[in-house]
Amino acid sequence: MAHEKNHDYHILEPSIWPFLGALAAFVMMGGAVYYLADGGPWVFFAGFVAVLYVMYGWWAEVVHEGQTGDHTPVVRIGLRYAFVLFIMSEIMFFVAWFWAFFKSALYPMGPDSPKIDGVWPPVGIETFDPWHLPLINTLILLLSGAAATWAHHALAHENNRKDMATGLAVAIGLGAIFTVFQAYEYSHAAFGFTDGIYPSTFFMATGFHGFHVIVGTIFLAICYLRLKKGHFTQEAHVGFEAAAWYWHFVDVVWLFLFCAVYIWGG
Repeated sequence: MAHEKNHDYHILEPSIWPFLGALAAFVMMGGAVYYLADGGPWVFFAGFVAVLYVMYGWWAEVVHEGQTGDHTPVVRIGLRYAFVLFIMSEIMFFVAWFWAFFKSALYPMGPDSPKIDGVWPPVGIETFDPWHLPLINTLILLLSGAAATWAHHALAHENNRKDMATGLAVAIGLGAIFTVFQAYEYSHAAFGFTDGIYPSTFFMATGFHGFHVIVGTIFLAICYLRLKKGHFTQEAHVGFEAAAWYWHFVDVVWLFLFCAVYIWGG
C-alpha cells in the first residue's frame, strides 16, 4: 500500500529507447551523407532498419501502458497535446515547400539572366491537367477522410466496433488506391526531377505528401489490427484519435496542393 499510486500521472520507468533512437538516427544520417558522397547505401539502410526497430519497440511499450491502465484521462490529455505539436511541426515542414513553389512562381527567373523576367510554368514544362487524375485523387482522399471520421464517430459516440472496422477498412483501401494513382501519375510525368525549378518543387511537395499518405495508411492499418485485438474503448482510444487527426492533416495538405500546385501553379 505504501507504493500504491494515488495520482493520475504516469511515472515512466527508465527506458533504453531514447538512447537507441538517437543512436539509430545518427547512423542513418551519417549513412545518408556517406551514400550521397558516392559511398555505399548499406550504412544508411542499417540505420533505417534500426530506426524502424526503435519505433516498433517504443510504441509497443506505449500501447502496453495504455492496455494496463497507465493512460489515465490526464495522461491522455498530454498525449493529445504532444500529437498536436507534432502536427504543427509537420505543417511548418510543408510550409517550406509551398514557400519554395510560390516564390518561384511569383518571381520566375529568366533562362539567360538573373533578372526576374521568366514565365511560370517555365518554358517547355508540360504540367498535369488538374481536372483528370489529380481531381480523382482529391475525391479519393476526401472520401477516405470521411470514412475515418465515420469510424471515429462509430466508436466514440455509438461504441459500434463493427462500423468502426468497416470505416477503417474503407479508409485504408482508399488511401492505398491514392498511392497507386500517384505512382501512375509520376510514371507519366512529362518532366523529370532535375529538369528545373518547377519539377523540383512539384516532386518535393507532392512526393513528401505521398510519403505521408503511406505513413498514414500504415497508421490506420495498425489501428485496424489493434481494434481486432480489442484495444480501443469508447472512453480511451488516443491511438486511433491520433491516426484520424494525422489522416485529416494529410487531407488538408492535399487540398492546398491541389489548389496551389495543380490548378493555380499550372
